[in-house]
Amino acid sequence: MANKKSFFLISFLPAIAYMLLEEFYSLQVALIGGLVLAVIEISLEKILTKHVHSISKFNFYLIAVLGGIALIGQDGIWFKLQPFFTGILMGGYLLVRVLQNNGLLLETMESFGQAIPNKKIMRSLERDLSIFMILYGLFMAYVAFELTTKQWVFYKTIGFYLSSLVFFILEFVLLRIQMRREIKKIRSKNAK
Repeated sequence: MANKKSFFLISFLPAIAYMLLEEFYSLQVALIGGLVLAVIEISLEKILTKHVHSISKFNFYLIAVLGGIALIGQDGIWFKLQPFFTGILMGGYLLVRVLQNNGLLLETMESFGQAIPNKKIMRSLERDLSIFMILYGLFMAYVAFELTTKQWVFYKTIGFYLSSLVFFILEFVLLRIQMRREIKKIRSKNAK
């Protein structure tokens, strides 16, 4: 069975195909190429892992709908807006869940029987992650409208992973600060 991490590069294929085809062929060919590779990507995930993740299904349907709109309207911007919609919808969903005190991260950890070290801090992490996703989605709308297709591909692929790395490093630092504060509160309570 294939490692799920092996889909890291495969997930880039529809965007890279779109960029290359747009550069050398018509918009129609680029859109069809991007859509065909999205079908291949989801098919490979199903064949190699015997499972298709919900996020993969969501992105596939989003690419299919936006690619279809782009084909009908003859405007590639719709295809390029996929990361915008993904970020806004997923980030918004996570944020609503956190605001309702029903975070998805906490629920997932509890369903696997994992001990939750500090619910307050986990909610904070999930809140920050949802805000990051929304902001990145908004940034990708800017990229789709204002930058080149090559720049869009960079920010949709490697740029996203680099931004996520920076986010998680900053979040780790913030979590350590929060944990120290929590420990100080507990110690001062116990000292009384």
